[in-house]
Amino acid sequence: MYADYHLHSEFSDDSGESMENQIARAIELGLDEMCFTDHVDYGIKKDWDDPRGIQWRGGDGMSSSADEMSPLANVNYPEYFAKLLRMRATFGSKISIRSGLEFGIQSITVQDYEKLFTKYRNELDFVLFSMHQVNNQEFWNQQFQEGKTQQEYNEQYYNEIMKTMKLFRNYSVLAHLDLLVRYDRAGIYPFEKVQDIIAEILKQAITDGKGIEVNTSSWHYGLSDTQPSRKILKLYKDLGGKIITVGSDAHSTKYLADHIKDAYAILKDEIGFTEFTTFDHMKPVFHTL
Repeated sequence: MYADYHLHSEFSDDSGESMENQIARAIELGLDEMCFTDHVDYGIKKDWDDPRGIQWRGGDGMSSSADEMSPLANVNYPEYFAKLLRMRATFGSKISIRSGLEFGIQSITVQDYEKLFTKYRNELDFVLFSMHQVNNQEFWNQQFQEGKTQQEYNEQYYNEIMKTMKLFRNYSVLAHLDLLVRYDRAGIYPFEKVQDIIAEILKQAITDGKGIEVNTSSWHYGLSDTQPSRKILKLYKDLGGKIITVGSDAHSTKYLADHIKDAYAILKDEIGFTEFTTFDHMKPVFHTL
């Protein structure tokens, strides 16, 4: 089995790549299965049908005008799931196409995700639990980190994940668990200083029957380790974790399936896993590495 379980398309506000292009490239690369996981980020983004309207962005920043701008909105769910059905009808003989979403969840937005999952649970194969912001403060632009010490923002990040996990369980795996490393201008915060809270996060995931993801975008972001790190992967295994997916987080065909096979090798040869996971209607399916 060769599968990419973290992919974006034109239904993510930060991707202009069509599903057709992503699928064609996946077939060309010999993938057996792929899962689209387009973005939902309640708190900083609204749904397309929100009666308050949505924001638009362009070269000069945010605006209420749609002229020559792109929408800053969550997935258009009816069109998204309808297109996934069409893609399966067109390409299903060549590749298995799974339907997922990436929930950019926070403790303050849990109720929105509960409603969303309840509405579309029958359409979903897979849900990523991601944390891209805390209290609607984003990481990539340093808004969350500003005014805090490295210790403070790292501890707050992991504590927010733990808090949110206890409130929300309708997900499949924890995505890019140490995401903050990607945006930490102070360098890599020592694992040992957050090991205890990370262990509690992993124990909670295992108790709840959830898994974690290896996100191979670490290679093209130039990180010095896997994401999550090898120490986190080893800790997850030592604690008894078995559910693990691998995804490229590709927003274009350029990075689709990027370093997936390298991640398989690391999981097997360095960490000691014997299986990785795909999902079917929110149920894990195990495959030999």
